[in-house]
Amino acid sequence: MRPDRREEALAILKAVLALGRRLRAKRPEGAVALSAPSLLGTLNRLGPILASRLAAEERLEPQSLPRPIGALEGDGLIERQRSPSDRRALVIGLIEKGRPVWTKDLDSRQRWLQKAMATALTDEERASLTTAAQAMLKTRAPSEKPTE
Repeated sequence: MRPDRREEALAILKAVLALGRRLRAKRPEGAVALSAPSLLGTLNRLGPILASRLAAEERLEPQSLPRPIGALEGDGLIERQRSPSDRRALVIGLIEKGRPVWTKDLDSRQRWLQKAMATALTDEERASLTTAAQAMLKTRAPSEKPTE
């Protein structure tokens, strides 16, 4: 990689990580565990899926899922059932009580970001950031892309 491209990538990485830290800090009071919004978001986006696919989507080892899944199930946010086609496999799905929990977490951080951008950025900077965000989304994994 050329040095200028490497520096560009590093600058973007640092900015994304710093923003991620700020967004995690702005989660609502009493929010679910830090890993939960991502799991709930994936289940909201994909619907009920096999536990193995959920682990793959979240870039987790399957053996690391039982604790967060157990906590979400204990909170009544998701359900797990045996797969009708393979009784050894688990299908995990978001239930209605889980959607508002995920939405509240997302909305809280979106409001903070909207306010921070309005306060700290010019109109041109906000437009540039929006354009950059659209470009950055092109690097998503195929399963993360919205379906039409």
